[in-house]
Parts: sequence; structure tokens; C-alpha cells
Amino acid sequence: MSISAQQVKELRELTGAGMMECKSALQEAGGDFERAIVLLRKKGLTAAAKKATRITSDGLVVSYVHPGGKIGVLVELNCETDFVAKTPEFHQLAKDLAMHIAALDPKYLRKEDVDPEVLDREREIYREKARASGKPANVIDKIVEGQLSKFYADFCVYEQPFVKDDSITVGQLIADRIVKTGENISLRRFARYKLGEGLQKRGDDFAGEVAAQLK
Repeated sequence: MSISAQQVKELRELTGAGMMECKSALQEAGGDFERAIVLLRKKGLTAAAKKATRITSDGLVVSYVHPGGKIGVLVELNCETDFVAKTPEFHQLAKDLAMHIAALDPKYLRKEDVDPEVLDREREIYREKARASGKPANVIDKIVEGQLSKFYADFCVYEQPFVKDDSITVGQLIADRIVKTGENISLRRFARYKLGEGLQKRGDDFAGEVAAQLK
């Protein structure tokens, strides 16, 4: 069924969960708010959202080199305390995220990080393709938004299906760990190296700092 932007906004205000998560929950619940809230709670997204504004001043930097030595990744994963940062589960999450980035080659951390000019260009491309295919004007906007959602899932870490379990996104994986640890957890930045290609870095420019130290 069609879910309106107003419905998504209202659910987001009630739960604090992300926009896409709210839309997905409403679609799954057939527009039933109470059922959508239950679905979000089951996924741990409402509890995670409440912790999302907490400061993450601890954490660690983890490296991953893909077998064969052609691709390497650095990630900085943040949490609130040194206690959580030292746990095996947190270390494993950081390694899993580094491996994910090595495999799926994202270009952005979150969809909010995508350059507005890039989004405008993509929207126009999708719109022109829809027009050229003869789609009616009243459905073109829905097609464009659907294509943008796919764009985010292709290029933004938090929106990508997790490489070890594509039934969840990386954002949902992190939200699940937030609920389990009771602390906010955030993937702050990453750098991906591929043999023979330029350095790909996202988030704060710690990769440039590392590269400068290696000169």
C-alpha cells in the first residue's frame, strides 16, 4: 500500500526511528501505527534512536585486508565507554564493518552525506528514464523516489544490506548492537584502499593523516 510522507513523519516523531525504517515498518504493517511501532521495537530501532544523540567519545580503529592483499580498509567505530570498546563483540562488529566496506565499496557513510548536486543529477536521470519509458506523470515521482532508495542502498554504508546477512542493513546491525550494549555506537569514518587505485575515504579525513605518516 502507499504510505504518505505525513504518516512517516508522525511515526518518526513517535519513535525516533529513521525515516526509511518508519516507512518500511508502516508498509509491512499495512499502515497500522500500533503494529508499526511493535515492528520497530522488535528490530531495536526505537531504543537505538533514543541513544543516537549520546556522545561517542571512545571506540577503536580496525584494519582489514582482503585475502590476496589487493584491498584494505580502515574503519573508526565509536562508542561511549572504554568498557564497551574492549569487548570482543565490539571488536567483531568493527571487523565485520571493515570487511563489509571492502566487499561492497560504499561511497558515503549515510544518505545525509550524499552531495545535493549528486542527488539532483540522479533524480533528473531517473525522471528522464521514466518519461522516456512512457510512464504516466502521476507515478513518475514514486518511481524516482524508489530509484533513490536503491541508490542509497547501493552507495551508503548504513543503507546497504549487510554483507554477512542481507536480510538486514548495516544501520539495523548497528542499531541491534546499540540495544545489546546499552550504548550509542557510530561508524564515524572509513578509508578503502585498492591496489592501483586512488584512496577512497569517507567521514573525517583520518585516512589522509595516515597516508601522510607513511610518506
